[in-house]
Amino acid sequence: MRFDVLTIFPDMFSAYLRDGIAGRAVKRGLLDVRLVNIRDFARGAHKTTDDRPYGGGDGMVMRPGPISRALGSIERNSRGSLVILLTPQGETFNQSIAWDISSLEQVILVCGRYEGVDERIRLLFVDREISIGDYVLSGGELAAMVIMDSVCRLIPGTLGGEKSSFEDSFQDSLLEYPHYTRPRVFEGLEVPEILLSGDHARIRGWRRKEALKRTFERRPDLLAKAKLDDEDLRILEQIRSQTPACPPEAEADC
Repeated sequence: MRFDVLTIFPDMFSAYLRDGIAGRAVKRGLLDVRLVNIRDFARGAHKTTDDRPYGGGDGMVMRPGPISRALGSIERNSRGSLVILLTPQGETFNQSIAWDISSLEQVILVCGRYEGVDERIRLLFVDREISIGDYVLSGGELAAMVIMDSVCRLIPGTLGGEKSSFEDSFQDSLLEYPHYTRPRVFEGLEVPEILLSGDHARIRGWRRKEALKRTFERRPDLLAKAKLDDEDLRILEQIRSQTPACPPEAEADC
């Protein structure tokens, strides 16, 4: 899979693409990331990529010319490519979108800065707008790394275990079960005995129950879209019956 990233700060990606899962995917030839410096396509002695907004106001806006020329310089995949603008106004990124993107062969990420990019870039070139959350960042570079990291985990061969990405939180709209490793006892807390039993069927059942319990306690909103079978529903009903009732005076907080 290939990502083309348009940015005015390409050096921000150096450590990310060298280390960790993404770095391993690049070394194995599973992931191809090409950084396109928007400043290289700015004209004039100062290579200016931003300007004051028409209509007045604080801040600066990224000029359309350099971004347009940077997009035009990218060699496109013959089977198509997707241009994504990283913006707080886009749809909120989630695991389902990560799977959508992972099925593509080429994705072009446009990293905005300052107050954003000229609206004509969005109208003329952008196929999809994505936000990674309801907060403000200084630019789209961190958002680009978040998306690439989430997507590259889904590329076959990137992770150590074939099933690793399928067991992640949010994969089936549930939070992941608790994890334990050595030592067996830490600060007086022991690893659950069932994980030491060697009974893989019982371990799978325990993990599923814990995933359902954790989701019920922390993100009950996810259960509405989770794929639950009859056994899952039975476990959830049991979990609900064991949950203390909310006192009337605290009902609004429950």
